[in-house]
Amino acid sequence: MGHKKKRIGILTAGGDCPGLNAAIRGIGKTAILNYDMEVLGFNAGYSGLIRKDYQVLDASKLSGILTLGGTILGTSREKPFKVDKENPIDKVALIKQNYKDLGLDCVVCLGGNGTMKTANKLQQEGLNVVGLPKTIDNDVYGTDRTFGFDSAVNIATDAIDRLHTTANSHQRAMVIEVMGHHAGWIALYAGVAGGGDVILLPEINFSMEKVCNTIRKRFEKGKPYAIVVVAEGIDKPNKTNAASYVSYCINEMTGIETRQTQLGYVQRGGSPTPMDRILATQYGAYAADLIANEDYGKMVAFHNNELIGVPLSDVGGKLSLVKPDNKLILKARNLGVSFGD
Repeated sequence: MGHKKKRIGILTAGGDCPGLNAAIRGIGKTAILNYDMEVLGFNAGYSGLIRKDYQVLDASKLSGILTLGGTILGTSREKPFKVDKENPIDKVALIKQNYKDLGLDCVVCLGGNGTMKTANKLQQEGLNVVGLPKTIDNDVYGTDRTFGFDSAVNIATDAIDRLHTTANSHQRAMVIEVMGHHAGWIALYAGVAGGGDVILLPEINFSMEKVCNTIRKRFEKGKPYAIVVVAEGIDKPNKTNAASYVSYCINEMTGIETRQTQLGYVQRGGSPTPMDRILATQYGAYAADLIANEDYGKMVAFHNNELIGVPLSDVGGKLSLVKPDNKLILKARNLGVSFGD
């Protein structure tokens, strides 16, 4: 009796980030060339699954996308389990029906924490699901590294490098704000890589007095400038952004001329770094392996330098945050970097 070809769906949900196309290609090419599967790509995240809006991904569609930023499938922040009072249709029922109608064996969901939470709920509803952790914030629980992070750190570090030269010329304090709502991974890595003097993370309680003392001492020692790297999610008054708050305080408390830069969405754009291309490709290929082995309900993760599948039920709704005793923080402190505490 002939064995039925496996048929899988792929979707990208939540914020875009570099490496999504590399991951789509990694899943699709491995599934098609190695396992003879059929691959569908759902457009605009979970809403494509709700509306049955998809494209067939064949080898030619997956060709030439490795280096592209963004996602060829488009994305959205659609949350199928959230009831819309204006339009109370049963999105979950639609997803289950479409999954059945299309004869899918599995859906691969690429995204961050929210996406994994939804993926786990769909798994509990009886669908076969595999997750891939992507976010520039590196805050998905259960994996040591998410793809998109390395690219964002590269972009942020490049920006800090450029600020050194202008800060030095003008004898100023420069404050640069990078992304990271609850997690300070980008600020920590880019701050250390870019030689920041002060690094402020959401995970570490800081005082502006201590920050200002560090900067004052630098100037008293004849250092002509200071670089302060802050994560957007640091503790601050509601009405203002992190960069404005920190730069206002430094100006007021020290009298040192201070300028601020908010890096914003630039960190999420552009072509992925070689490391992110490799990581996303490995994640994608491993996802196809899991599906071939019918090992569903897992998120592909990188742990202690090896690829593993972590149960989706362990991942959804939790965050991977920087611990105050992180080795990189300890090394940075020994180099004289202040974390404002």
